Amino acid sequence: MTIRLFSTLAVRLALDEGVTDGFVRATGHGVETVYDPTNVLLRRIAGGDLPDVMIGVRSQLDGLAEDGLLDGSTLTEIARVGVGIAAAPDTGALPNISTVDDLKETLLGARSVAYSRTGASGVYFASLLERLGIDEAVNARATVVEKGFTAEAVLDGRADLAVQQLSELRFVPRARLVGPLPEGAQHYTVFAAAVGAEAEDRDAARGLVAHLAAEDAVGRYRAAGLEAA
Repeated sequence: MTIRLFSTLAVRLALDEGVTDGFVRATGHGVETVYDPTNVLLRRIAGGDLPDVMIGVRSQLDGLAEDGLLDGSTLTEIARVGVGIAAAPDTGALPNISTVDDLKETLLGARSVAYSRTGASGVYFASLLERLGIDEAVNARATVVEKGFTAEAVLDGRADLAVQQLSELRFVPRARLVGPLPEGAQHYTVFAAAVGAEAEDRDAARGLVAHLAAEDAVGRYRAAGLEAA
């Protein structure tokens, strides 16, 4: 049995570095994983492409459960993560983002800031720019990434700074992590897993959800820059 898993990019590092393989070794079930921002996965589901198990933003999974596309009784929170900033590896002194005012100055002084408008962090960051009153100035020269890891834009020179969830920034190890957004600007996203309503083997799918919330998996989330839910 191969379980089809839809997963947000935020937990990819942890899944790729042992969580998924641990489930395969323990159960003998295969796992075919589709990685995309939650909003992109939602579009796939709206088009009729249904997973056996999904990992995504908790609030959005709640909506899928209400629509009958996920089994709400299996919804399980697995981790949470904040938003951070990364810079190019050859950056001299790292920019100061220790306070909200420092963050504003750093964003305004950057040649270009990379972020994705399809991921949870990018959606939040766009709203943060509006709240700080610097959306027009930053967006005028922003590098908007459709999907994927925004830190890649600081490696190839498209941007000076990249904004994304901390675990996604760490997926690009050559980029230098500046740090998390400061208090007053930070936002945490909670991720959950659930069984798809049309899952072929519901017992196997439930087993994967349980594995994703188990102690070993939580330890790997922490190592990848996330926190326990």
